Amino acid sequence: MKVALETNQLMAFAMKQIEPHVVAAYPITPSTEVVQEFSQYVANGDVRTEFVAVESEHSAMSACLAASLAGARVMTATASQGLAFMWEMLHIASASRAPIVTIVANRALSAPINIHGDHSDAMGARDTGWIQLWAESAQEAYDNVIQAIRIGEDPRVRFPVLVNYDGFTTSHAVETVEVLEDEEVRKFIGSFPRPEVNFLNIEKPASFGVLALQDYYMEFKRAQAEAYKNVKPVVLEVAEAYAKLTGRKYGLIEEYKLEDADVVLVAMNSAAGTAKETVDKLRQAGKKVGVLKIRLFRPFPIEEVASALKGAKAVVVMDRAYTYGGPAGPLFCDIAAALTNVAQRPLLGNVVAGLGGRDITMEHVEHMFNLGYKALERGSFEPLVTWVGVRE
Repeated sequence: MKVALETNQLMAFAMKQIEPHVVAAYPITPSTEVVQEFSQYVANGDVRTEFVAVESEHSAMSACLAASLAGARVMTATASQGLAFMWEMLHIASASRAPIVTIVANRALSAPINIHGDHSDAMGARDTGWIQLWAESAQEAYDNVIQAIRIGEDPRVRFPVLVNYDGFTTSHAVETVEVLEDEEVRKFIGSFPRPEVNFLNIEKPASFGVLALQDYYMEFKRAQAEAYKNVKPVVLEVAEAYAKLTGRKYGLIEEYKLEDADVVLVAMNSAAGTAKETVDKLRQAGKKVGVLKIRLFRPFPIEEVASALKGAKAVVVMDRAYTYGGPAGPLFCDIAAALTNVAQRPLLGNVVAGLGGRDITMEHVEHMFNLGYKALERGSFEPLVTWVGVRE
């Protein structure tokens, strides 16, 4: 079935199809419509979800965590300062193995105040232990949120998931997408696998949020890290099952015309679509260029990235966030780490673009590819980081 909806409305529609037990939320631009629309489904009796309107994003994630540990299927939505305000609870949710699915319409962090899209919010959460899926389009965002439920709740995983798409560029854009029937979604995600250990199981009482000092804290963290290794195989299993249902195939990454590419641009979310269009244009001019799109950012697909980039001569990594005082942007640092042990490493350069919702045009992307070609002529990227589309 095809529908034409704003992506935020589409996310609310997907939530209706999933029908979580609990949604606790405090709306924030540009994700407000997600919970606003979903609250209408609740009010109209279309779902039996318990909707908890709280006084802050910190409270929203606290309520989500409590509900999840009590054995409920839980979702919410947020962005920017809202995700930042959840910061304390993000760590606790992942360490508690609470498979909460949170929809994020990615938005810049203040200051100065900005309500438009970049990736600084989710990049700030990259070390919290949450799985992160990123979407280029409304279709991919819809498909990701349905898959996220099954991924996070898998008994081998049981970690929370962020489903990311660009604020305003994607969140408020109307696209025609293929959606599943309600029963198809519910059959795909299955009934909620209530954990044997939960708040409400009085037959097997357990302690949650215990104190662990020097004697055991590292063992808890090592166990969490080991469990995280299960995520990638489960993501691929779920993607395979989803492809059989819909015909839409997803992986950890997407390779676009990389087979013979000399210069490759690495991108995430909506900018990847602009990059692909630019590749098609430059290919007609005889330039061997390609795009690597990252879909699964956490856990980072190290081996897959290294394999995809092994034939490139120069790689330009586009970041829509910046690590102040660090060597480069956050995505660049992960790409560089993935290539550490590659014998024939390509030249690596970083561009920062699109902060605060500034457009990333085909002309900007063409300039990024040209930086790669100039690096091949010189033998290195100088400087390592270039800000593209910024007033000098």
